[in-house]
Amino acid sequence: MTTDKITATISTRANVYFDGKCVSHGIELADGSRKSVGVILPATLRFTTGAPEVMEVVEGACRIRLDGSEAWQSYAAGQSFSVPGQSAFDIEVTTTMHYICHFG
Repeated sequence: MTTDKITATISTRANVYFDGKCVSHGIELADGSRKSVGVILPATLRFTTGAPEVMEVVEGACRIRLDGSEAWQSYAAGQSFSVPGQSAFDIEVTTTMHYICHFG
């Protein structure tokens, strides 16, 4: 039996945003890819992006509005949405949301 070893560096220091409404930890995998895992408490917040992002909703629910759009779109556990790099989005979290953010 062969097992592949996955190596990752996890930031033990939390990234805390919006007075604690969003808390995340960064992860860098051996291949150089970056992710963050975190929680967003119920709130309406605005995030900006550097690199493109894919937000994977692990638990909870939200709705988002991408920069330049008037329409809100809803997402729940098991769904994901993409945000372009050098952009922004509004997020309204209705039920505490656990997420994984994939960068790049």
